[in-house]
Amino acid sequence: MARKQSRSAPRTGAKRTAVRTRASRKAAERSSRDAAPVDLEQVRSRIDAVDEKIHNLLNERARLAQLVGISKTLDGRTVDFYRPEREAQVLRMAKARNKGPLRNEEVLRLFREIMSACLAQQEPLKVAFLGPEGTFTQTAVYTHFGHSVRALALPSTDEVFHEVESGAADFGIVPIENSTEGVVNNTLDRFLNSPLKICGEVELRIHHFLMGNMDSLDRIQRVCAHAQALAQCRVWLDDHLPDVERVPVSSNAEGARRARDEKGTAAIAGQTAAEIYGLKVLAAEIEDRPDNTTRFFVLGRKLFRPSGDDRTTLLVSVAHTDTSGALFHLLEPLSRYKVNMTRIESRPSHRRKWDYVFFIDIEGHAEDKHVAKALEALKRRASLFRVLGSYPRAVTA
Repeated sequence: MARKQSRSAPRTGAKRTAVRTRASRKAAERSSRDAAPVDLEQVRSRIDAVDEKIHNLLNERARLAQLVGISKTLDGRTVDFYRPEREAQVLRMAKARNKGPLRNEEVLRLFREIMSACLAQQEPLKVAFLGPEGTFTQTAVYTHFGHSVRALALPSTDEVFHEVESGAADFGIVPIENSTEGVVNNTLDRFLNSPLKICGEVELRIHHFLMGNMDSLDRIQRVCAHAQALAQCRVWLDDHLPDVERVPVSSNAEGARRARDEKGTAAIAGQTAAEIYGLKVLAAEIEDRPDNTTRFFVLGRKLFRPSGDDRTTLLVSVAHTDTSGALFHLLEPLSRYKVNMTRIESRPSHRRKWDYVFFIDIEGHAEDKHVAKALEALKRRASLFRVLGSYPRAVTA
């Protein structure tokens, strides 16, 4: 008897749930019929009034931005007015007060574009990036700076560094690490001999698309993409195109260009590249990990003040990196002053064989009291010590 009751109970519960669901649906239908009809003209009139207020407020904000610039210098350039720590604070406040229905992602994008337009009233910032058009690095430019900038596409990471160092570009954006494939070594190595500073970071969710001029996968003879993109899609390629040649190229956009011009060539790139180069999307979101994210550094020529939620990147070494306990002794001040280290990478120092330098990310700004004490102690122990940047952590939705 008990067994029969236990089997029939779920059916009874399901029946009751179905009855409640039908009742709720009927109540909603009655509520919809009883609701007063919407006067579309009246709603549109209210929208127009709100738009006018928004427009007036935007112009007022632009005028205030002009006053900020005038108060700093009468003959300065736009780059002199740019303050990444202030922009990060504005974005954090916008995100904190957002009550919807707009999503945080949309609110952040809107405020980024407002700040970008206000800053560019005299002249746009010039931002160098790894080109050609259609790369994820170009997307990172607009994600961080908004669209009111002059984006300069360059053929290599080295040239991005050179353009910023020479002053031909105000800032540059370069990839530094991917959550799936790790660090971009070429970017790290450029800091060994560059005076540039890191003044910001961008975290960009990466979706890879397979694209080409062919109609089906069996017509693909080769796949071109940046080596990182090929690695991030390795499992998908092994499953779907196991016998197709994989060709590393300088950028995903270069792979898309080749797919446009070469018979039998497909490319892996962002969806924007398919639009720019007129290619068909053959497969969408083929990255192996759903959380695939790339982090970019914003390069500049000076350090900025704390924003309240910052990260610091260091370049350090000791005289003999092969000595037992050398790295522990070097980094001990971070533990003593309770500074959290979030990343460490070693690279050849190019001074002698088997000698290394270390790139370290820590939480906090170099001007924060406990961080400053830790860095001072670390500096006394190091044979090489440089603060590559103290910058706002990426503001994400």
